[in-house]
Formats: sequence, C-alpha cells, structure tokens
Amino acid sequence: MRITDAVGLVTGGASGLGAGTARMLVERGGRVGILDLPSSDGESFAAELGDAAFFVPTDVSDEGQVEKAVAAVAEHLGRIDVCVNAAGISPAARVLSRKGDLHPLDVFRRTLEVNLVGTFDVLRHAVAAMSRNEPGPDGERGLIVNVSSAAALEGQAGQAAYSASKGGIAAMTLPLARDLAIWGIRVMTVCPGIMDTGMLAGTDEKRRAALTDLHVFPKRLGRPADFAHLVAAFMENELINGEVVRLDAATRL
Repeated sequence: MRITDAVGLVTGGASGLGAGTARMLVERGGRVGILDLPSSDGESFAAELGDAAFFVPTDVSDEGQVEKAVAAVAEHLGRIDVCVNAAGISPAARVLSRKGDLHPLDVFRRTLEVNLVGTFDVLRHAVAAMSRNEPGPDGERGLIVNVSSAAALEGQAGQAAYSASKGGIAAMTLPLARDLAIWGIRVMTVCPGIMDTGMLAGTDEKRRAALTDLHVFPKRLGRPADFAHLVAAFMENELINGEVVRLDAATRL
C-alpha cells in the first residue's frame, strides 16, 4: 500500500499515538480523518495539518456516533485505505483495595466499551468502506492497525480492566485477519510499551527516569513518531498480516 495518496481513519487521532500517525500520513502525502472526543484538540490539530486532514468529533463507545463518523470520513475523503484504532482509556483500580473497596464494575465495563468494543465497532464500519475499494495488484483493499499494550501480556497490579480490554484486542487479531482475507484486508496489532504520551502527563522526572530505565535499548521513552513509523512499515509491506508486534525497546514489565 502506497502511503502517498492513501486515506487514513485514525481514532484517538488528536493526541499521542493517533496524532503521530495522522501527522505521518499527511507529511507523506496522504489524507486523514481524525476521530476523537469533542473535548479534544481535534479541530485545531486538523487545522494545523491543513486541507489533507478532517476532524469528526466522536465517542468510540457510542455506536451511533461511530457509524456516522466512519461514513463521514469515507464520504469526505472518498474512501478509507487504512484504519488505525488508537483511542483508549487506562483507569487503574485493584479488584479489592487495601481499604476493602471493590473494583467499581462501571469502571471495568467502561474500559471494555471504549478500548475493546469501540475498537471493534470502528473497524467493522471501516472494513465495510474498504470492501468497496478497487483492489491493488495483489488484491489488497485495506489495512487495520489496532493498538493493544504490553499490559495485555504483562499487566501490573491495578490493571485488570485495562489488561482485559487490551488482551481482547490482541486475541482477535488473527481471527480478524482470517475473516477479512476474502476482502483483501490485512489486520495488525501493536503492543506499545512505555510511550511518552498523555497517559504520562503529570509524571515527575524521578518516575519518568525509572520508567525509562526499564527499556533495555534504546534508553528513552517511546514516541508517537516511533509508532507512526511502524504503521508506515505495515502499510508498505503487504506480506505482514495477522500479527501482534511489540514496540517496547525489549521492556518486560
């Protein structure tokens, strides 16, 4: 898949990994539909990227909003070639706190609704749009890139909800690739490690240094540009399919 002239749909596209991907697409000659919450910086970020970017305020846990948003991107930009699902939340709570409080069930449910169900809902509408694309030389019509997490594999205390949601994303990668093969649509999942995004906002320098030290090499936090570069590699190498890839500098939590 050529990045030049490609059309992307990116959830969580106003910040962090999503914003890095949206910027990469535009800088390399593509166009992008950015989906993020109305309270996000999506409008100003899309304006910064110029005419090649288009913002649609969307809560990915709302089925009606998702359907309309994906349709709006496909109509405004003509088609969808790649869908990157980077929207997510990361609440922390123990199953039973030291004070004896139970993990709030609504927090667990909300995490699954946004991270797992929201990802699936967006991709199912995106692949419907991709199925209408003219196939490439080898029959390719599109690419899905979902964002899981190292926590899907090595979740820490307090991450039961987050790990469950991200583990589900990783687990459905191969079944999705098999489902969508008849349409020429590939599916990849990325498990980022410790990334320097909004999820680390407010972290003091001592804690940031400790997190950085967990990286085997290179000794730095991951950047949105690192993630975007991996998405670009997926786009350009169509033999990559149905795989979960760690992006974590060999970190093991």
